[in-house]
Amino acid sequence: MTTQENHNGDTTSVSGMDDLVLVGRARSHDLEAYDELVRRYQGKIYGLIYNMTSSREDTEDLVQDVFVKAFKSLKRFRGKSSFYTWLYRIAINQTINYLKKRKKRAALSLDDQDVSIEKSEAYLELSSRDTPFRDAALSDLKEKLNKALKTLSENHRVVVVLHDIQGVPHDQIGKMLGCSPGTVRSRLFYARQRLQVELAEYAP
Repeated sequence: MTTQENHNGDTTSVSGMDDLVLVGRARSHDLEAYDELVRRYQGKIYGLIYNMTSSREDTEDLVQDVFVKAFKSLKRFRGKSSFYTWLYRIAINQTINYLKKRKKRAALSLDDQDVSIEKSEAYLELSSRDTPFRDAALSDLKEKLNKALKTLSENHRVVVVLHDIQGVPHDQIGKMLGCSPGTVRSRLFYARQRLQVELAEYAP
């Protein structure tokens, strides 16, 4: 367990500290406090970026960039939102900017995102069938879904990743993206419609 010694010689576990307390310490160049914030959120940030880029190498670079940028920007964090929301906003902006510079869209890696696939009604229905063609049909569905996801813009893809894969609520996504929950719902609705059209042949 990570501990810190205070002025009285007592040790305090940084792992038990609130995010805002850690932010305050990190602003005073307490690297141990910032390391704890990194430990708390690097997994989620990695998942977000990987699902947007489908590249482990790009993801590793971007995750590092996000936490470096966040550390340098801590003085501008006003606490109007949670540190988690603020950090996600930085990660989303960095990733979308990167994708735009790359000038090509990245598909979600379906092999690593079976959880998101399994939420699909078509996938669940196919999974319940006990036929010799079941495995072939599921493989074909994954390929079709992958192609469908490639048609989504970065702005639509990010709401699918945040909501359908990471389980972030509409209002929280709105804060991260700087838009209303209604806009988030609209983008999700549009993205799902696109997927449903592509997967129409698999509908029960």
